[in-house]
Amino acid sequence: MDTKKLILMLIFFTSSLFLWEEWQKEQKSQFSSNNIVGKQKEQRPSSFNGFATQGSKSRPTVQFQDEPPMPGEKLLSAQPVKKPASDEGIASRLELGEKILVETDMVLAEIDTAGGDLRRLELLHYPEKEDKSKPFALLQNQFPRINVAQSGLIGERFPTHKTRYTADFRTYRLVAGQDKLEVRLFAPEVAGIRVTKIYTFRRGSYLVDVAFEIENRGYDVIQPFSYFQILRDSEPPARTLFMVPSYTGAAVYTEQEKFQKIKFPDLDTGEATYIKNADNGWIAMQEHYFLTAWLPKDKTLREYYAKHLGENQYAAGVIVPVGAIQPGQIGRVVVPLYAGPQEQSKLSKLAPGLDLTVDYGWLTVIGAPLFWLLSLFHSWVGNWGVAIILLTMLVKLTFFPLSAAGYRSMAKMKAVTPKLQRLREQHGNDRQRLNKAMMEFYKAEKINPMGGCLPILVQIPVFISLFWVLLASVELRYAPFVLWIQDLSSPDPYYVLPLMMGCSMFLQTKLNPTPTDPIQAKVMQILPIVFCVFFFFFPAGLVLYSLVNNSLSIAQQWQITRMYAPSTTFPATKKK
Repeated sequence: MDTKKLILMLIFFTSSLFLWEEWQKEQKSQFSSNNIVGKQKEQRPSSFNGFATQGSKSRPTVQFQDEPPMPGEKLLSAQPVKKPASDEGIASRLELGEKILVETDMVLAEIDTAGGDLRRLELLHYPEKEDKSKPFALLQNQFPRINVAQSGLIGERFPTHKTRYTADFRTYRLVAGQDKLEVRLFAPEVAGIRVTKIYTFRRGSYLVDVAFEIENRGYDVIQPFSYFQILRDSEPPARTLFMVPSYTGAAVYTEQEKFQKIKFPDLDTGEATYIKNADNGWIAMQEHYFLTAWLPKDKTLREYYAKHLGENQYAAGVIVPVGAIQPGQIGRVVVPLYAGPQEQSKLSKLAPGLDLTVDYGWLTVIGAPLFWLLSLFHSWVGNWGVAIILLTMLVKLTFFPLSAAGYRSMAKMKAVTPKLQRLREQHGNDRQRLNKAMMEFYKAEKINPMGGCLPILVQIPVFISLFWVLLASVELRYAPFVLWIQDLSSPDPYYVLPLMMGCSMFLQTKLNPTPTDPIQAKVMQILPIVFCVFFFFFPAGLVLYSLVNNSLSIAQQWQITRMYAPSTTFPATKKK
């Protein structure tokens, strides 16, 4: 009974939340595309001038006809963006050059000499959901998906992500005994300025250093600015029926404002609010299980930005000053790029707040400790399924006093069900007199008819939090349990766990007091079948939790019912 009520309440609350979110999206989508474009034509923040003067009173040697454009505007899209009509679509907006292939023990990367973009990044230890034989492509440039890491320098004489680079080799491979691998791209020399773009890959890491070396071979002081951005579409990852997607979009973190989501619909309408100027933090594009983030060095001035560039195309990035470069000197700027799974134990070590990109919904305060406990159990047993069972037992033990109180209340209700039935027969269809008589009966018998609800209400936040933990934690992606269950983040392929869950719910109904209302009694008989079907589409890890929790509840309820049913007597109701 408690599990059915719990799931009913969960479905009600989550359905209300999803309906509200969809209504919000519908309201925002009513803005016309003309209005959206109009709002996106903004002035570059005045703080950019603050960067320009940082460290020097003026920069007379760097003259522009116009102010340096924001990377999200003129640099990225010189022509109006139209909706793609074919497979060329989004991909055609990026110029194509020669491909440079990079292979390490962790990734298979593809760099394009057109712009020096990181156009494709396959994670060798994370297979595709649809085809396990293929590695998951986090970065890609293939219609209709696009997720590309771009970078460049701002200024007429500096290379951007539209510049044609050259390289010494077309293939780079990290060999045994080699800890890092450098890929150097050379931009054409312009007005005595020679720029080299350097990618540094490391063994056992998803972190890639992206650097610019700027050699000033001219006669004037130069003071360039660098930008690093992620260009991607807004398509959420595919999901099965009833499966809720985690957040897909941009995010920024600073010590001042902490973690802030920059939602694509807010960028569409110009309503996105986030911190733009700081000397710490990072900016990222995140999706279910995976993350792409630029991590500038702390105590370095930077400007964050996010833009809607056109139909289904967005950019989020950061502008970092390089500093003044004297004639004959070489300036250098390095910003690490993380492109990999949302492994919480590693993210927190890379940058403050980076682990917050793991989306546990609005109950993160409960979800984070639950995952910590789950990870602790996994470190002991080495199996995520067994860890879920141990966590379930711990949660059940924690709520044992509340659950016991609820079951005692239900046991009392079951014991007096015949008396309640006689009251119903006595008063017939007179609902008012029946309700009054039942309240007097409950008072005389010292029974709280709502006594079984409080324990359920308290457990709802924990159930929802665990749902998000099992849904959002990449550690459970393709994590095996036993036999046929080889992925706890996906539904049971043979529906064995959902069927077992349905049977346990049916068994539990036999331990609960039979509803006096015939219609309600029939509904309670059908509910196990309904929830069994629901669980067909839930992650196997969540169904495993529910099954273990239900089994423990049945054992606890059976014991309490035994204690009350045969030996407990209640005072007789006074006759009037």
